[in-house]
Formats: sequence, C-alpha cells, structure tokens
Amino acid sequence: MLLAKLMQALHRHSDFPFDIKFIVMDPGYNEINRQKVIANAATLEIPIDIFRSNIFETVEKTDRSPCYLCARMRRGFLYAHAEKIGCNKIALGHHFSDVIETALMNIFFNSEFGTMKPKLKSKNFTGMELIRPMYCVHEEAIIAWARYNDLQFIRCACPLSEACNIFDATGGSSRRQEVKALIKQLKQNNKDVETSIFTSLHRVNLDTVLGVRQEEEE
Repeated sequence: MLLAKLMQALHRHSDFPFDIKFIVMDPGYNEINRQKVIANAATLEIPIDIFRSNIFETVEKTDRSPCYLCARMRRGFLYAHAEKIGCNKIALGHHFSDVIETALMNIFFNSEFGTMKPKLKSKNFTGMELIRPMYCVHEEAIIAWARYNDLQFIRCACPLSEACNIFDATGGSSRRQEVKALIKQLKQNNKDVETSIFTSLHRVNLDTVLGVRQEEEE
C-alpha cells in the first residue's frame, strides 16, 4: 500500500509521463481478508483492480514445497494479468530488509548465495520488466508509516500458515522470522550489520568463489 501511494505521487508529479494500474491478486482470501484489502485501498484512495486466482486451493493440495509453488504461481498470475491489461512493468513492494533477509535465507536454507534484484526483465513474458522501487527503504520506516497513519493490514492470509496473522503476539515461526530475529541479535553488537550484508551483495569477489551459476528470476 505504501508503494501504491508513492507511485501515485510519482505519477502526479514526475516529468516522465506514464500510466499506472493498481493490481490486487486474490489468491483465495477468505471474505474477511478480502474486505480488509478493499477497505484499506478505499482509506488510502487507491483505485484497485482485483482479480481472482485458485492459488491457495492448489497449494493446499500439495505436500512438497508449497511455499515455492505458491510464489511461482503468484508471479505467473501477476505477469499474465499485467500483460493482459497492457502493462510493460510490474512494481513490487520488496524493501531493504527483504533483500538482506532473502540473501541470508538462501545461504542458510537453499545452499546458495543470491538475493532479489532491483530491476530485471522477464524471460517468459516478452517486453515485461519487474522493478522494486522501495529497494533501499528499511522495514522500520514502512512500519512507522503504517502506525503513524493508524493503518492495519493482513500479515499473512495463507491457509497453511494462519499463525502469521498473529505475528505481533507470537513472533511467528517462519524461516524469515528466524532470520529477522538473527539480524536483530547481531545488531546488538554491530549496529551496521544490515548495511554490511547489503553492501556485500554488491561486492562479490569472484576470485574467491568456488562456483557461479547464472539464472535470472522469471
């Protein structure tokens, strides 16, 4: 929602003209969560276009890597709908904390070094480009914006991880929450640890790397 407001402002004041659509993919929300999305958009005066998909229903039926399947399906549905309505760029709300957390998650759980890029072209959708305008915005700043404006958002609507909805009370139990907790602990002794992780992603010394694999996001 913050990204949407920023893009609204940019659309109004930028010297570079562009058209913008605010897409909301409904992966199978229950009615309460769906209405929360609609209410937040109305409060923030964001004219959203909601389209449905059967992602949650499909993911619930698999026992193998449901999160990976969900992510791939969400990306595919999003690209396809954006292409259908004539868009050539998709802006996602990933932020600075997402970038460094993803890097550590890949090391700890996927046995590889890598993270998300601020901009990349799709291999499967010709002419489509993905951008992440909030790449350098810290999560704390986003949370502060939401609290200042007294906004409440759904945290996780996935039927496989309902506990995420009460993250504030329990701390959550996902791998990303584990990494968040680790970074918070490391910051107690090194206040610049987040910047160090982020900077290291731009200063990979290939002479010291044992193996390199080149594969773009789709």
